[in-house]
Amino acid sequence: MTENGVDGSRPGESSPVTVVVDGLSHERKFCTELKTALQLRKAAGDIPDRPLPGKRRDGKTPDDGVHVRRLRSRQESLGNPAILSVDSLKEASRPTAALRGERDGPLGGLPSPTPQHNSAPRRATKQRTERDCSDDVTAEKPQLHRMVSEGDFCSQSLSANSLRSALSALRPIKTQDVRNRSFLEGGGLGSGALLGVEELLRYFPDRQVGIYVVTWNMQGEKGLPSNLDDLLLPTDLEFLQDFYIIGVQEGCPDRREWEMRLQECLGPHYVMLYAASHGVLYLSAFIRRDLIWFCSEVEHASVTTRIISQIKTKGAVALAFTFFGTSFLFITSHFTSGDSKVYERILDYNKTIEALALPKGLPDTNPYRSTSSDVTTRFDQVFWFGDFNFRLGHERVSVESIIKRAAGHNVDALVEQDQLAKEMRDGSIFKGFREADIHFLPTYKFDTGSDVYDTSAKKRTPSYTDRILFRTRYAEAIHVLKYSSCSSIKTSDHRPVVGIYGVKLKAGRDTIPLGAGHFDCSLYLEGIKRRISRELKLREASKNQSTVCTIS
Repeated sequence: MTENGVDGSRPGESSPVTVVVDGLSHERKFCTELKTALQLRKAAGDIPDRPLPGKRRDGKTPDDGVHVRRLRSRQESLGNPAILSVDSLKEASRPTAALRGERDGPLGGLPSPTPQHNSAPRRATKQRTERDCSDDVTAEKPQLHRMVSEGDFCSQSLSANSLRSALSALRPIKTQDVRNRSFLEGGGLGSGALLGVEELLRYFPDRQVGIYVVTWNMQGEKGLPSNLDDLLLPTDLEFLQDFYIIGVQEGCPDRREWEMRLQECLGPHYVMLYAASHGVLYLSAFIRRDLIWFCSEVEHASVTTRIISQIKTKGAVALAFTFFGTSFLFITSHFTSGDSKVYERILDYNKTIEALALPKGLPDTNPYRSTSSDVTTRFDQVFWFGDFNFRLGHERVSVESIIKRAAGHNVDALVEQDQLAKEMRDGSIFKGFREADIHFLPTYKFDTGSDVYDTSAKKRTPSYTDRILFRTRYAEAIHVLKYSSCSSIKTSDHRPVVGIYGVKLKAGRDTIPLGAGHFDCSLYLEGIKRRISRELKLREASKNQSTVCTIS
């Protein structure tokens, strides 16, 4: 800070505003206009004849060339806020000591101009540089000149209106709105609402968010796949979605390594919003980095369906949050296994909906449709996925025959014998839930590393154990975009199942507790480092790869 002030102006003077456009000098552009304007102002008596800071006590002006002329230009332009020369704007950004021509100022000011500053080679270089760069700023010069000369932008009293469109594309935040609003109440229609209609339509004009859901039984101790691109970034999908929700059952021993692989695959555009676990059940939620500010705090809960609560191989884990004004609930479960244990699986479902204590602090967006005995009724949009372990009612020979005839296209004959589909039709499980049409082969049980169904002594019947179901409070609020399995991931006896959905959003209220942009920063940084290291290794391998040329 200089002795006269932050910007080098004298006490009592208004601080000039510095404008820099691509680091280029525009002094010659405004020379003629500025000179004419100053003459007119002096003739009218609007500019007082004040002494310049560069004058000596005898009243004479030292002949120090361009430096004093710039000082005079700055001093005269300060007399009229509507007229600012580029010289004055540039000089205003320098320390006061530099303006006085002193060599050593409080902030180590710039040295006084020397003859070499105005040498012929330097002038020639400057002219050549300005000539080469003139094409790049041709479109900006007229606009900048108009703004400077008219005082719309470079005035001493800048307003929010003048800065609203010039400096940022973001919606301006009005001072009076913040002073007057308590943010304890208010609807989504109010102007400036943090999660209101205006903000929602700016990010989602059609009010629809994309959600990518994955469920996979990893078979515990088996190794992780070397690449997850086919699982999360399929080639038949042109664009990525806004949310990625991944639930696994019988997860690998190193849960952190699994989350690291997910972050590395999704890349820097996504951050892990939250992750929760229940024994070997893992649930991870990733969100587009630029959407994290519209998400509430995340809550989680879990429940075990084993008789002994310490054994956490079967049960459920859930995440809940509000995005804009729409509440979401994601549940991943692992139900009791066994071909004939349908009743036990229904008990697992009933215990889950009764025991999951959500939401905790989040407001219920529609309490009139909620019931205390079913957690899925307390949220607008619910996705429940996992290894439900429901089997096909056919014998294995019959199922294999249908699979050969269907060739992976028409599997309706298999779905007709699916235990889960039958129980849902009877209303005994997953009340109010729906499932997209199945057009893929059974995802259980394979020999690890192959496409051959179980060849062990048990000869298990191929079945659709891995499913994704959804429920909504509002008609036609969830649209299925894709529902399939990922056949290229073969490190487990299950195939992952993927569902992509478009979900309608509604505006939120100021009472929703926002998450303040929290995410797993350490995971994000480590995932990016791994991604960079992988790319460098691939480049190094391509360089070292020998090329054989044959001449015929």
